[in-house]
Amino acid sequence: MPRSWEVLLLESYKKEKCANVKKGYADPEDPLGNSILLLSEVNSEPGEGILPCTTRLKFILRLLLVKKPSVRSLALKLLAFHLTNEEGADAKRPLIDARVLSRVTNLFIVKKPIELKLDDRRELVIKMETVEKVYGVFTSDDVDLALRKSAAEQLAVIMQDIKMHAVVKKLCLTDKIIEYLNECVGQDGKVIECLIQPSLTLLRKVLYADSLMRVSLSQQTSLLTLLFRVSLIFHEDSAIVTEVGALFCLLLFDEVSRMDMWSINTSSKPSLPSAFSLPVSVFRRYHLPVHAHGHHAVSPYSIVLPLSSECLALKPVSDMLKIAWNLSWHHGIDNLLKQMDSENKIQEFSDTLKLSTVDILTLKITHTASGLQDCFHSIVQAAAHREVRAAVTRMSFYLLNDKLSLKDETSPCGVTLKSLAWHSALNRFLQVLPACTEDEKLLIDIVHFLKKLIKEQRKNPPVELLKWILELLLRRNPNPLLDLLVLTESQAQEETDDIRTAVRQQLQKELIAFFNTLLLSFTAVTDRKCLELLYVFQTQLGLKLHQCLRVTNAPHFYGLPSLERTLRGMAHLTAFPGWSSHSPSTKPLEICVKYLSGLLEVITSFYVERGGNAMSFMGKGVTKSTVLCLLHLSHEMMAQAKSSEWMSLWFLPLGSHSEEHAPAQQGLAWLIPLWVDRDPEVRFTSLGLGSALTMIEAGCVALANSCQNISGGLWGTVVNILLDQSECSMVRREAAFILQNLLVIPMPTEIMKDFTWQGPCVHDEDSGVSLTGKPALQALLYHCHFYDHLNQMVKRCYLGLYRFDLKFSAFNGTFKASNSNGLDDSFKFWRTPSRISNQNQDPSSLSTSETMVTPSVGSAEFQPLVPSTVLLSEALHDQFMAQGQHEIASSQPTHDLSLSAPLPKQCVFVTPSLLSAICSLLDNLLVIAPQDTANSLQQAQLIELLCSIADATLLETCVGELKTSLPPFPPVEHTQAQVSFLLEYLSSLSRLLQSCLLVDPNLVVQEELMKPLITNIIGVLTICTKDISDVELITAFYHTWTHLLELLATLLRKAAPLSLPSITSALAKHWATVIDMFCKCVGLSVRYPALYNASLQFLALLLTEEAKMHLQDKNKTCLGHSPTMVLLLDEIQENQKSSAQLNEVILQCYEGKPSKDILKRVAANALMSLLAISRRAQKHALKADLIDNCMEQMKYINAQLSLDSLRPGKAALKKKEDGFTKELSIIMQLLRNCLYQNKECKEAALGAQLVPVLYSLWPWLLMDDSLMQIALQLLCVYTANFPNGCSSLCWSSYGQHPVQATHRGVPSNSMMHCILKLASQMPLENTALQQVVFMFLSNLALSHDCKGIIQKSNFLQNFLSLSLPKGGNKHLSNLTVLWLKLLLNLSFGEDGQQMILRLDGCLDLLTEISKYKHKSIPYIPLLIFHNICFSPANKPKILANEKVITTLAACLESENQNAQKIGAAALWALIYNYHKAKTTLKNLSIKRRVDEAYSLAKKTVSDSKKNSLHAYYLKCLENLIQLLNAS
Repeated sequence: MPRSWEVLLLESYKKEKCANVKKGYADPEDPLGNSILLLSEVNSEPGEGILPCTTRLKFILRLLLVKKPSVRSLALKLLAFHLTNEEGADAKRPLIDARVLSRVTNLFIVKKPIELKLDDRRELVIKMETVEKVYGVFTSDDVDLALRKSAAEQLAVIMQDIKMHAVVKKLCLTDKIIEYLNECVGQDGKVIECLIQPSLTLLRKVLYADSLMRVSLSQQTSLLTLLFRVSLIFHEDSAIVTEVGALFCLLLFDEVSRMDMWSINTSSKPSLPSAFSLPVSVFRRYHLPVHAHGHHAVSPYSIVLPLSSECLALKPVSDMLKIAWNLSWHHGIDNLLKQMDSENKIQEFSDTLKLSTVDILTLKITHTASGLQDCFHSIVQAAAHREVRAAVTRMSFYLLNDKLSLKDETSPCGVTLKSLAWHSALNRFLQVLPACTEDEKLLIDIVHFLKKLIKEQRKNPPVELLKWILELLLRRNPNPLLDLLVLTESQAQEETDDIRTAVRQQLQKELIAFFNTLLLSFTAVTDRKCLELLYVFQTQLGLKLHQCLRVTNAPHFYGLPSLERTLRGMAHLTAFPGWSSHSPSTKPLEICVKYLSGLLEVITSFYVERGGNAMSFMGKGVTKSTVLCLLHLSHEMMAQAKSSEWMSLWFLPLGSHSEEHAPAQQGLAWLIPLWVDRDPEVRFTSLGLGSALTMIEAGCVALANSCQNISGGLWGTVVNILLDQSECSMVRREAAFILQNLLVIPMPTEIMKDFTWQGPCVHDEDSGVSLTGKPALQALLYHCHFYDHLNQMVKRCYLGLYRFDLKFSAFNGTFKASNSNGLDDSFKFWRTPSRISNQNQDPSSLSTSETMVTPSVGSAEFQPLVPSTVLLSEALHDQFMAQGQHEIASSQPTHDLSLSAPLPKQCVFVTPSLLSAICSLLDNLLVIAPQDTANSLQQAQLIELLCSIADATLLETCVGELKTSLPPFPPVEHTQAQVSFLLEYLSSLSRLLQSCLLVDPNLVVQEELMKPLITNIIGVLTICTKDISDVELITAFYHTWTHLLELLATLLRKAAPLSLPSITSALAKHWATVIDMFCKCVGLSVRYPALYNASLQFLALLLTEEAKMHLQDKNKTCLGHSPTMVLLLDEIQENQKSSAQLNEVILQCYEGKPSKDILKRVAANALMSLLAISRRAQKHALKADLIDNCMEQMKYINAQLSLDSLRPGKAALKKKEDGFTKELSIIMQLLRNCLYQNKECKEAALGAQLVPVLYSLWPWLLMDDSLMQIALQLLCVYTANFPNGCSSLCWSSYGQHPVQATHRGVPSNSMMHCILKLASQMPLENTALQQVVFMFLSNLALSHDCKGIIQKSNFLQNFLSLSLPKGGNKHLSNLTVLWLKLLLNLSFGEDGQQMILRLDGCLDLLTEISKYKHKSIPYIPLLIFHNICFSPANKPKILANEKVITTLAACLESENQNAQKIGAAALWALIYNYHKAKTTLKNLSIKRRVDEAYSLAKKTVSDSKKNSLHAYYLKCLENLIQLLNAS
């Protein structure tokens, strides 16, 4: 490096604003970057170096933020010198060594940067005095640290307002924080660690707003090292590390944060304080832990050099200038080309700028519209094949150009082709059979062009183009494109010509590829006519492809490329459901059977009878496509067949042809060798075929019988594949599906001959014990360490994208989930499976599906992932030889898939898809053996591990990539697949967790598990999907949301007290987004009813559980620690818009559904819960006329019931009444919740004549106790604290009664009379309805008008007829307690007290009742006496009743304080202003009791001021003593 360059760098570093940017270029591998790093070196003597000490330290700290890890590692080494040589380093934490520094290379590379932003409010929200008080608490040494931390957090919130900064600056906040930081890094600093995070937040906000303070503090070396030591101490706390990183950004980049430092024209005026802003170059070179504003994308000091005159004279420049001039002169290329084609060419400028012939031709060709138009004319006017082929080839190049320029279907080529009538130009070449080789070559080019055109427009294919192609393909004879798939006899004889044969093969290749592309393009088509044409074409194509497969005797059948192409086309076709069902002459199942026989013929001819792929010459693609076709065919046959009899069609004869005397067997044994094929895709597809066939019971039985000669049987084979760590995930996933299907069929607990399905069978050779069914399953899982294997599988899960590693680099040691070179375990890379030991066993000695447990085998150990050293060819050959294929010289099977083989030392990544299958498998195991499976899950800690994989942040990141990703890398399809796999896993996990909650809630209900799980669930539910265009991916999201909402609902049902606070807290953090999600789900009631149900049921359950908790204990303090739904819906002002949106959507959901729609009930339940808990919802319902609408519906139901009662037919009438009863029940419950504690709604109900409507329905209510109970609940809510509502029940002449209602009990003059009559005639056994009736009467007892009717009706006489318990039973009946509550409410008014006193013997009965106990209200009789004593008119009657006086006096000696207070208050009220009572009560017994009670109360009640009831009690006793002692 020249000396001048070093001097330049050194001088530039003296200018801090230049140094900040240049340090980002530090790099030991680059000459410039290395020179920059040399400036940070320190000489041997402490403190000496090229740069000053402070500048050098700031330089090194900036290097910790650069993007290159090697530079950050070097910066840590340089920092170690500063920290170890710092004054007092031995007394500071942490001790600096290599171990400490090695783990903090990425210390400030944070996931969630801090946004640097403060508020500047016009008005002060908080008083200055309040801020000073909070600051005093924060800095006080006498206050507890928890309170100081809380004060610091409050200060941090207050400091969000810039106007508050002046107060704390005056109080020297910065110095205090630095003091705390120094104390923290001391040896005894752990005490004060809780204050560090809020202190750092405070310092950041103050520094952000004060540039002068930033300048001052940035020069303090001690502060910079102090902050770095704090970050080392808390390196595991991301919040504190992020705060320190933000402070470093403020202090280290302050010089370039001000715009005036970068301004070219500096002004003499002082600049106003502005927001912290950094040059864009800083963001490019550094990995900053903050989000800040940016300025100067281009440096103002950059210089753009003008072009030299010599450059302008160059020919390329002049050509560019000519074209640019002409384009501008003619206002675009379109006008220019028109001018060139016109006859009248006017030259308006110099010849120097005139376009040459080459220029004009170049413009015509590069202009897409002109070029395509020229191609079109060439095709129309062509006189030979060569011209047409050249034009079609040029059209293909235009498509390629659009693809390379990353243009979509709106590209110039696509737009131009839509406007050109090129269909007719190509039509004549596609409607006739080619007569010669040149015709076939031309047809190849045209078909190739059509294929490319459809492929490029696959995302949004033009419907007209597809219709034209389908109509062309479905023409009657001749139909060249389909007919050319199958060679005629004459064409087969002409195959001796090699050139013609090659052309025809190429034509068939292009045709099949074209058909495959055409089929794939219909995934996004919705046009009905187009789809109908497609269905017919699919069946026709299927028949033609089958003809290609049937010519087994033709020589070209052994041409594997041709066979592979045919099978690949069949695989594309059969992937579409219903492909066989649109033939006018052939039934779907017949077509499927033809396909099945042809495909099995391929398998038997080239695979099974030739020893699998180790000896067969069949290509890999043939095997893969054949098995894939069989997989698709199995699903098609299941859909088309009406029974499972088709399963026998899949059977093939077993045994080698060399065994002439071997008995022919039938079964699916041909499928088993495919499970151990060398190709993982063949293994995956064949196991998928096995899982498809085992979806029905006949398939399970057939497959189990076919595995009888394999050691371990079907169960052992599949379990072995599932637990093979060297196998790829997609293969193991299908094995899990087979196990899952096998578990669906009920299995016995012991050997039973009547059972066609015995399940697994395990035999112990040592003890001779055999187990069958469920016990055998448990033994099998225990023997193979099933749950331990699953534990390891979950730990090896990799959630990232799988990419192909061209180097095939092996792993070294254990892998990390963050490895960016993750390998695709399904297609890109697969490990050699472990060698399986051979054991020759006689098949006759094995049970049909027996698993041999070898006692000599020890427990398997899990080995780490190590590089593979086995040659692929050798390992594959050995693997095949161990599969169990029959050798020619032996009749004994040599296959063994025993579980006793040790676990392999090689393993591959586990994908989320495999874990999804594992979750489904565990779900079925929980059904088969609930308790055993639950215990195993708990011991292996599988639920915790499975939940830890759920990551909403990763899913959100992937969705973000879908919105911004550009082709070709990374492909959108790969990201979509990753998102689909993650969503599939979340769905499976949620179903498993629901089953766990039903079997054993303790598996899930754990605080450390449940909180992050709920946070992730809400995170997934709030992912924005509006920009996702893929229909299947959107459907996957909705499917996952459904299961997640069902899981949350199950959590609330099984563990509401523990889960409700976590759920509401998580909802509060994303409230607006959650409401949007709910509204979206509710709007999908037609397309996704399951999601609609799940969302509304979860919302209803959430609101209901909170209402229950609130009612159980209204003073429960825990409700205040986390946001409640009431707070979110009603009290937070920012949520008003979201709450209104939710109210509107749910109300529309209810009112928009017809009454017979089952979805209406779900919406009604949600609306009920919402109205019960939200005042805003009640207000919205009132404005939306919900009350009036409900009244109209009730009137309509009454009219319909009355009309139907006149019609004959009791059965039809009963069914119709049931429907109206359910609807009426919903309406009354909605009204009940709408009126709950809402006076405005009650006034609206009064105006809408609620009581008259219920009065008209009264006969129908009497017929149904449940309906009557709901009606009475409605009236209870309506009359509570609403006198006008109570009075409305006393009105008469409500209207006419329905005909033929006399036998049901005709109502009296008013609803009040009906209620009293109902209460009088209520059966004692109907306790629920009895309780509601008396609750309602208790409300009415507070109304003057209602009390008048009660008095006139002699209803209270029924109280005197109550029978009290006798003998040892001292507990009152429920009816007696209900009567007492009614009388208590009557006693609150003087008229009610008179009604009680007029009842002969009522006081004596109450006195007798007071001797009994009841757990709910034990002192109601005393309270009644207490109330009566306050009325002067009642005192003589009370005084005359000696039993009442004795009872009240005995209360003073009661052990219960409540009884003492009631008695003292009643006696004081009785004596007050009643001289006769004074005289009567002056007897020694009562006076002594009062004195003793007073002296005892003064001793026991220490501080009566803190308890108002105690104070009142003392006051009562003092006044009693005073009155009794008065003369």
